[in-house]
Amino acid sequence: MRPAAAKREAGRNRVVPAKERLTPFFHDWNAAYGRKKRGYMAEFIRIEHLNKSYHDRPVLQDLSLSIPIGQITAVMAPSGVGKTTLLRILMGLETADSGKIEGLDGLRLSAVFQEDRLCANLSPVSNIRLVTGSSLSRQEILSALEQTGLSDCAGQPARELSGGQRRRVALLRALLAPWDLLLLDEPFKGLDTETRKQIMDYVLLHFHKKPSRTALLVTHDESEASYMAGNVFTLPGPL
Repeated sequence: MRPAAAKREAGRNRVVPAKERLTPFFHDWNAAYGRKKRGYMAEFIRIEHLNKSYHDRPVLQDLSLSIPIGQITAVMAPSGVGKTTLLRILMGLETADSGKIEGLDGLRLSAVFQEDRLCANLSPVSNIRLVTGSSLSRQEILSALEQTGLSDCAGQPARELSGGQRRRVALLRALLAPWDLLLLDEPFKGLDTETRKQIMDYVLLHFHKKPSRTALLVTHDESEASYMAGNVFTLPGPL
C-alpha cells in the first residue's frame, strides 16, 4: 500500500477520543444557545400597570416600576398609599386587579413584615432555625445574634424580648434564610438611632456578600432610603 493510502486508512481506523469528538459540538451549542440563554436572564423585575383596589377604594393605580437585579431599591410613600400591598402582591399573598409582574420566576423570596411574626415560645436561635434548617450551624446563628447586639437574649423566649429585640430577630430570620429577593416592609421601625444604624450596616454587609441578590425596601423614612438603596422610587400619594 502506498504511504498516502496507508495514512488515509489509518485515519479512518483511528479511535477519536471523546473530548476531541465532542468539543466541536459543545462549541456550536454554546454559540447557538449559550448567548441566547444569557440573553433571557432577567436584568430587572418589571412591574407594569399594576392596579389594586379594596372595596372600590384604589390603593395602587397604574403602577409601573423596574427593580434592578443585584441592587437594593427603596419604595417610599406615606402610610396607606399601597407600599405593603405591593409587597404582598410580589409575595403572592394578594392578587392584583390588573397589570403584570415579570422576572420573579425561580426566585426564592424572603420577607420582613411590619409585624415581627415570631413564634412567641421559641428563642431567637430557634426562630431563625425555622427558616435556615441545617444550612447554618448554631454557632453561625449565635455569631449573627452577637453582631446585632442580641447575644444576651439568644436563649430567651421571644415573648420576653423587647420590641426592638424582636424586630432584630425578625430581620435576622429573613436575612439568614436562603433568598434571591428580599422584601423589607418598614424593617427598622421601633429601633433607636444608634441601633438602627448598626442594623442597617449589618443588612448592607450581608446583602453585598452575594452580588446576584436583590432587595426591595419599603419605607416612609427618606434617610433610610438614601442610606440603604441605590434606587429610590416614590409612590404617588392619594388623589
